[in-house]
Amino acid sequence: MRKRQLTAAIMALACGALTACGGGGGTAPAENQGGTTQTTAAGSNDNSGSGQTAETAAPASGEKQVLSVTTWDNESSPQFQAVIDAYEEQNPNVEIKIIDTSADEYNNSLGISLSAAQPDPDVIWVKDMGSMLQMADKEQLMPIDDFIAKDNFDMSIYKGAAEQLMYNGKAYALPYRNDWYVLYYNKDLFDAAGVEYPSNDMTWEEYYDLAAKVTSGEGSSKVYGTHNHTWQALVTNWAVQDGKHTVVEKDYSFMKSWYEEALALQDAGYIQDYSTLKTANIHYSSVFKNQQCAMMPMGTWFIATMMQSQQDGETDFNWGVATIPHPADTEAGYTVGALTPIAISAFTDQPDLAWDFVKFASSEEAAEILAEQGVFTGIPSETALQTIASAELFPEGESNVEALSYVHYSFDRPLDPQIEEIRTVLNEVHEMIMIHSYSVDEGIQELTERVAEIKGWN
Repeated sequence: MRKRQLTAAIMALACGALTACGGGGGTAPAENQGGTTQTTAAGSNDNSGSGQTAETAAPASGEKQVLSVTTWDNESSPQFQAVIDAYEEQNPNVEIKIIDTSADEYNNSLGISLSAAQPDPDVIWVKDMGSMLQMADKEQLMPIDDFIAKDNFDMSIYKGAAEQLMYNGKAYALPYRNDWYVLYYNKDLFDAAGVEYPSNDMTWEEYYDLAAKVTSGEGSSKVYGTHNHTWQALVTNWAVQDGKHTVVEKDYSFMKSWYEEALALQDAGYIQDYSTLKTANIHYSSVFKNQQCAMMPMGTWFIATMMQSQQDGETDFNWGVATIPHPADTEAGYTVGALTPIAISAFTDQPDLAWDFVKFASSEEAAEILAEQGVFTGIPSETALQTIASAELFPEGESNVEALSYVHYSFDRPLDPQIEEIRTVLNEVHEMIMIHSYSVDEGIQELTERVAEIKGWN
């Protein structure tokens, strides 16, 4: 019997983290399309090891210091609120003002605020690394190298992830959360088909065969073998999974076979048609929750979504997690993912307090707090992994725990200053290929030519 109880707050955030979400790194796609709100929070826990505390810096008058932070879809996810609550509990004379925006509008809203050079927000949760580079180039983020040096801050806890966030030789952010792709599957549908569950060492070719075996039925009652959401990442991620390429290249021919396989799955009826998904604006979570597919590649943020769905009585079927399939010439455990960084606005009027919060939010203590909510963080640890795996509604079985480990992690997008322009091209060409308006070769050629123009390689 598992000891940890899942709190009612658990709900995965959309986007990206992983870039896939049209926003990524990290983060996950938006579950909630609400507008902009401002709230304040108060909470729990203690602040060991976070350096100078906000309490010591409080004004003599006893008035609370106010620190503003940006979030997206805060009410539908524990990934921000749990840490905010903990920081306020240990710093009772600090009030956190949350500037919350829907995930889809987050970058636009933040861009407007920063363009006005306003003191709010003080702290920025960065939705994707492409936008981090844009903010750094516009000098809207405060470099944190001096803070790191002054506090002799131990960057090794992030196992190299913090160094990967450095840009032009400067540190602009610390890793907050971390997500990577795994394979979700419906155990009940596999049992009904009499087919063995996906393993943690399965090639993409074996995955395609499995999708064929568990596809059944017709019309509205059809069960698809697997599901590809509409993001280009659900094809391009597997092309960069082996670490030999990125989505910024002079030649995109390495993506050809992956698009051919995606089209083959679609044309055979083993996945839902891209045009239907796009036109009807069908969210991937509803497809899996409604048992319309037997498998689905998706980010680790979806674990918390499924546990919450079960706790709320929205779903009651048995599901599992497997390692994402791998190319035949690549060992099991290679995956693709993204980080969610946390940074300080260049226009903050409280840099020391902002740094104190950033340190705490990306600390080992915060990592444990988030792990209890089913959220993976920028600090990889066996303790956090076991905390998530021991949650009451996490799928039982050692194979599910093993599926959460990886041996190699590739960013779904590189730290390239023009990555957002390039992603626009990737998304446009992806759609044209998937709706058969372009042949795969035509799409590859357009990708190569347009990216070369953006990069000045012509």
